[in-house]
Amino acid sequence: MDTANISQDLIHRQIGERQARSFQRHHHVTDPLIRRLGLEAELQGHSGCVNCLEWNEKGDLLASGSDDQYMMLWDPFRHKKLLSMHTGHTANIFSVKFLPHTGDRILITGAADAKVHVHDINSKETLHVFSEHTNRVKRVATAPMWPNTFWSAAEDGLIRQYDLRESSTHSDVLIDLTEYCGQLVEAKCVSISPQDNNCLAVGASGPFVRLYDIRMIHSHRKNLQQTQSGLHTFCSRQKPIPEGAAQYYVAGHLPVKLPDYNNRLRVLVATYVTFSPDGTELLVNMGGEQVYLFDLTFKQRPCTFLLPKALHTPGEVQNGKTPTNGLHLYSNGIRVSDTKNIVGSTNELPPHLEKVKQKANDAFARQQWSQAIELYSQAMQRAPHSAMLFGNRAAAYMKRKWDGDHYDALRDCLQALALNPAHLKAHFRLARCLFELRYVSEALDCLEEFKAKFPEQAQSSACDALDRDIRVALFSKNENQEDKKGGSVRLRSGGRKDSLSEDELLLRERSLDYKHRYCGHCNTTTDIKEASFMGSNAQYIVSGSDDGSFFIWEKETRALIRVLQGDESIVNCLQPHPSYCFLATSGIDPVVRLWSPRSETEGTDRRVVQDMESACQANQRRMNADPLEVMLLNMGYRITGLSGGGPASGGGGSDDEDSTEGQVQCRTS
Repeated sequence: MDTANISQDLIHRQIGERQARSFQRHHHVTDPLIRRLGLEAELQGHSGCVNCLEWNEKGDLLASGSDDQYMMLWDPFRHKKLLSMHTGHTANIFSVKFLPHTGDRILITGAADAKVHVHDINSKETLHVFSEHTNRVKRVATAPMWPNTFWSAAEDGLIRQYDLRESSTHSDVLIDLTEYCGQLVEAKCVSISPQDNNCLAVGASGPFVRLYDIRMIHSHRKNLQQTQSGLHTFCSRQKPIPEGAAQYYVAGHLPVKLPDYNNRLRVLVATYVTFSPDGTELLVNMGGEQVYLFDLTFKQRPCTFLLPKALHTPGEVQNGKTPTNGLHLYSNGIRVSDTKNIVGSTNELPPHLEKVKQKANDAFARQQWSQAIELYSQAMQRAPHSAMLFGNRAAAYMKRKWDGDHYDALRDCLQALALNPAHLKAHFRLARCLFELRYVSEALDCLEEFKAKFPEQAQSSACDALDRDIRVALFSKNENQEDKKGGSVRLRSGGRKDSLSEDELLLRERSLDYKHRYCGHCNTTTDIKEASFMGSNAQYIVSGSDDGSFFIWEKETRALIRVLQGDESIVNCLQPHPSYCFLATSGIDPVVRLWSPRSETEGTDRRVVQDMESACQANQRRMNADPLEVMLLNMGYRITGLSGGGPASGGGGSDDEDSTEGQVQCRTS
């Protein structure tokens, strides 16, 4: 932390209450506090799973909703229940929200009975009942600057908008996903940007996350109404969403993985979306996969090589490829052949970073892939132009082989080659990554270019082995599969190809890639699992998990710094306090748990998961387990390799350190 900045804040703190509040918010979450986070209290009162939590703006009230259909209001600092109110819902409550600028008097709930209710907690009355959804309401969203307006997302595929000034019983359909994706699509979550209340994010079935401009949608529909001779609904033949009003985001490897996931009955669905406090980032908990952070200010296309060449324009970078002959490599818009003038792409590191790199190499040699990845990432924060660090981290990702690791390795290889076109290992690893990601034709192109560029390596055993693997896969692909070069796998989803509109296909083609990925948790059992920013500057990421733990990562380095046991079964909800280092969690247990930094003199917290690496590995196995095994595990049966124990394959190959093939044991989490 910058000492000069803290001193300046201390001076400002003397000026008045407002500056003091600013100081408090700026420094309320720090690394030492996060590392001392422990259980402070359990709030008892609900008789069913607690599915949703919400702080008021001041942070002196906490609302909760449960399977028991009750909404409760808590004083979190005195650990006291202030209100217990039956909401009138006839099924599980999935979402609870304070309506802004109502003095914390009005709360909204959405539930599995397909209804949205508006409550006055002073009079303990349900003021409004909206019954227009036809399937479970999973999330409600409010906007800080719009006190009478809110939105809901439901499994009927609709995003509805409510304005209490216009109607107390009727809402408008803002977005109908069924018009794009067919009748089986389900909306799971919705969020409004705190800085631009016209920016709305939607998570639904499949790997794509959608960002909409509400203002553009309303303006478009108003224009349609005015041109349709007095009709008050827009014509179905017209585009319901105007050009430029929607932007899709996706982790670049997920579309091509969909057939694998579908075959294993593994469902990809965004279970939670939320904006960073400054509105520049979008955090997504992707059910069936990992947690992803998307940068809304930087348009980074996926490196998946899947768009048809016909869509390219001269000189345009499209998913790592151009329409010219041969395989030209790109990373973040940097062309390999243009990188000779990049400053700082040398392999030499300052002494203090050389020590970090050596520690990473040692971890690699011990087959501790996650530790190696974390150390390489730490060094890269200080040396972002080191091609060697990118290449080494790619090797560690390829050895670890968690979901998405080969795609992260591919991205690192591209960056390494952008910084140093002569990086031999990065070029070969790129070909291997393409093969592992099943871009077989592209892998062959890359390998052929590698042989031409490094002829002394063309006859090596590794090169020959990869060449054989690629040609066997190409033969099998030609026999059994449609060639993916046309982009059909990327653009279409999960066996319902005919239901996708042309507009939907185009929006998917234009999807943008993620900035960071966070690994270790498991999200396959419930579809309400949250991931949230923590800290006034969103320095940390928190997520619940199917193993009953919750995970805390440092945002920029992606390092896992804390794992705590938050539930006997599953942690679904995590809501950080707006002003303090204070966290509320809930899950399958009928309690709300509060977490705060514990005293340094206290003994070891039994809820701290000491062996974080084993917990992460067990969760990765759990996500890839047979559905029957997962069902038995959730019923309390012990499954070898999922509930702890079991080997993981390993091997060597960083730029500076080679390790022998071997096994590592996963201890009980």
